[in-house]
Amino acid sequence: MEEKKFDLNSIIGFVLIFGILIWIMYQNQPSDKEIAAEKAKKELVAKQEAQAKTDKTKTAVLPVAAVTPGDTVQLAQLQKTLGGFAYSATLPSAKESFTIIENEKIKLKIANKGGYVVEATLKEFERFEKGSKQLVELIKDNNANLNIQLQTTDNRTLNSKDLFFEPTLTKVGGDQILSMRLKAGANEFLEYKYILKPNDYLVGFDIRSQGLNKVLNSSKPLDLVWDLKTYRNEKSISYENRYAEIYYSYEDGKESYVGQGDNKEETPEKVDYVAFKQHFFTTILHTNTSFEKSKLVSQNLVKDEKIDTVFTKQFKATIPLAFSNGEIDYKMNWYFGPSDYKVLKSYDKNFQKIIPLGWGIFGWINKWIFIPLFGFLSSYIAYGIAIIIFTILIKLAMSPITYKSFLSQAKMKVLRPEIAELGEKFKKDPMKKQQETMKLYNKAGVNPMAGCIPALIQLPFMYASFQFFPSAFELRQKSFLWANDLSSFDAVVKLPFHIPLYGDHISLFPILAAIAIFFYMKMTSGDQQMAAPQQEGMPDMAKMMKIMIYVSPLMMLIFFNSYGAGLSLYNFISNLITIGIMFVIKNYIVDNDKIHAQIQENKLKEPKKQGKFQQKLQEVMAQQEEAKKAQNKKK
Repeated sequence: MEEKKFDLNSIIGFVLIFGILIWIMYQNQPSDKEIAAEKAKKELVAKQEAQAKTDKTKTAVLPVAAVTPGDTVQLAQLQKTLGGFAYSATLPSAKESFTIIENEKIKLKIANKGGYVVEATLKEFERFEKGSKQLVELIKDNNANLNIQLQTTDNRTLNSKDLFFEPTLTKVGGDQILSMRLKAGANEFLEYKYILKPNDYLVGFDIRSQGLNKVLNSSKPLDLVWDLKTYRNEKSISYENRYAEIYYSYEDGKESYVGQGDNKEETPEKVDYVAFKQHFFTTILHTNTSFEKSKLVSQNLVKDEKIDTVFTKQFKATIPLAFSNGEIDYKMNWYFGPSDYKVLKSYDKNFQKIIPLGWGIFGWINKWIFIPLFGFLSSYIAYGIAIIIFTILIKLAMSPITYKSFLSQAKMKVLRPEIAELGEKFKKDPMKKQQETMKLYNKAGVNPMAGCIPALIQLPFMYASFQFFPSAFELRQKSFLWANDLSSFDAVVKLPFHIPLYGDHISLFPILAAIAIFFYMKMTSGDQQMAAPQQEGMPDMAKMMKIMIYVSPLMMLIFFNSYGAGLSLYNFISNLITIGIMFVIKNYIVDNDKIHAQIQENKLKEPKKQGKFQQKLQEVMAQQEEAKKAQNKKK
């Protein structure tokens, strides 16, 4: 038989196409001057918007500052614009003032104007890298709003964020309770109540009204509008942005998400929480009484990661609050904290479902194997070493499957000469060739699918790892060797330019993983090609495998350069261990001569009873052969 030649033209063509794509993308990049101009333009717009907000605030405060308690003339003037809520503007609290509540984990700053959180700081976590001395601030500099559109009985539409609340701070035991009341009278008010417990990320948040049945139009719900412009907190804005999205949970416990995109929208019903999730931090609004309706909008703010470096997403939730007996009464909670599976799960509110562990069996593997095993290991040893031991244990558990797969390949390799002989004998009759090949497999006691099934079993574990490591909060800012943050890329060289799809740095762990993949595929591709003879009308697998030997490492280099170092370390160790296991199996466990002797012995025995799938396949082939003979007779 003519030997299959290495298709050099295919490789050259692939490299040229890839090179052309890189060149086109590089040419279409904006110049440094264009980038600088665009950045300056955005900074100017942001400055103008901030100034406009400041001017607007001053304008709103001026008339209020002139009001004195008991001044009926000025009260009457305010009632023309504020209606029943003019009372709140006459109180001493009607000024730009703030109340701070904090515990060991979080610090919240609540404004009199609007009554909502204007600063939320996480005390235990730093932005970008360890030692930056910049604490993670989920809310600051007007990046968030909480507003209720108040429809009054005298046909006014007022926004709670523009009105002044009266704060009252009390302590009960170790709990801090802050009552913010928007008053329409001495005992008529809309109240936000914040309850902060010691050493906790969860904040109790109640919204209720009292005595407003004659002030507010209760014929339709009030719209609660919550929006948040999420700040970047990690080194790679593109990597962080990939995991920033809105999650929500239905009252039956099922969760869903709005999804990625420039502008995505969902309108779920019967929702018991809405989470504005960033990569490693989350703000959640939870309610004990499900929201009947909601409108959730996610807008991508990163168009160009070299220019858009401050924010990742713009999130917005519009939630109607229903009246009950003419009043509003909702028991809720705020969560300001890390997207840490263990912490979120501890609240027993299904918060942990916002962690993207994968669907079906992938999520099951992460939930019941990866998270407990890695959690146990990392509680005793350093995180980098924990990843290595974790990988070794997973690969050792998979080694029997690797053995089965290699044994099947070895058997197929021994049978290859006889299969090739059948191919030559029945080259003009593909159907007969397939039938005889199946008979040979059955007679020799070899299952051609035995090599595929073990490989398929390993795929869910591989996919689960791609979900687990990017979501592992424990790896954030944990160092190992040259990597100062296992949750981010391990740059060893900073490039003076940006390469499309690759970035402006060189990460070392992806290079090591790519080398390991190359040698693993080089080691196994020869056996796979020998084991799988070329089938009539099927793609030339030998040629494809030769191309994949070079394509797979290249993909690892390109796409993993900006991924977390922990995932690249896992892939490097995983392939290294697989190479070792395959070397031991090939050289010390599997004996080709013994396999050949066993197959020859099996041929002398009575063939094994075929499985249902093989019987069905044999029947179909026989029917097709009969149909072919009948057709030839007619001719």
